[in-house]
Amino acid sequence: MSLPKCLVLLSTYNGENYIKEQLDSLIKQEGVQLHILIRDDGSKDSTTNIINRFTVQFPNIISLIKASNLGAKASFFELIKAAAEKYPNFEYYAFCDQDDVWLSGKLLRAVSTIGNLHQQLPLMYCSATQMVDKSLTNLKIWPSPPKKNLTIYNALVENIAVGCTIVLNREALQLIASSPPAQVNQIIMHDWWAYLCVSAFGKVIFDYQPLILYRQHSNNVLGGQTDSWFNKWKKRFHRYFQGQNHYIISNQAMEFYKCFHHRLDDTKRLDLHHFIQVADSGPLSRIAYAMSTPFYRQSNADQCILKLIICMGKV
Repeated sequence: MSLPKCLVLLSTYNGENYIKEQLDSLIKQEGVQLHILIRDDGSKDSTTNIINRFTVQFPNIISLIKASNLGAKASFFELIKAAAEKYPNFEYYAFCDQDDVWLSGKLLRAVSTIGNLHQQLPLMYCSATQMVDKSLTNLKIWPSPPKKNLTIYNALVENIAVGCTIVLNREALQLIASSPPAQVNQIIMHDWWAYLCVSAFGKVIFDYQPLILYRQHSNNVLGGQTDSWFNKWKKRFHRYFQGQNHYIISNQAMEFYKCFHHRLDDTKRLDLHHFIQVADSGPLSRIAYAMSTPFYRQSNADQCILKLIICMGKV
């Protein structure tokens, strides 16, 4: 029996400090037929030189696209497009960041979990991570397993998927690539978009076992998950009242509606349309909707915040 074919989608940018460790860990993945597609987002340091040394050593495993700087989010959408067009025959596709370390069984566990479902529909695997500092010293396991169902009614308003843990089957990759967002700047992040797409038309699986060392350092775009509960919420409220998080969920929801409304069933389409429209309604209508909205976040505290920003018309 042949090994499952898995394409790793890796976006790099000025990652010279950690990219070698990451590539070493990818090469050591067990139980899969591996190829690594790297898109360098215009690095100005020695990142591409390090990658080139790997491509010489592993020419049949690693491919490098040198490109101009678009930012991590747009870079991953370019990788998704390239994967769908040039690598359509792979069974599985995994997102990868440049500064983590994967344990040797990460991909095999992911593809085995998806493969065991035996379903010809879009499937997405994601998992907890072992958070570490820049020297790979353990910090904590994050995030906690979600307690509520992983459906579009959660995915529209909250992302439970850490991007570097995501593995998609072919149907999921083709789904995401089939209707790319016209305005990528309206998308919050590629991993949230993947969760939204697959939860709407397929199935999302969360694995409580961490098989990735998720490095936290000064240049980590998403760091800060080691903050205390109080500091996390203090920063969240500060971002909100400074206007940084106003309308980002609604903007992404509108982009998703434009891309996929014709494929949604009647109930989901009407619920999504109502969610988008409520921001322009009066305060009493917003309060009534907040109390009865079918959309939900995983924790009670986050659900209260969702209802608050709906009431304020800032979702």
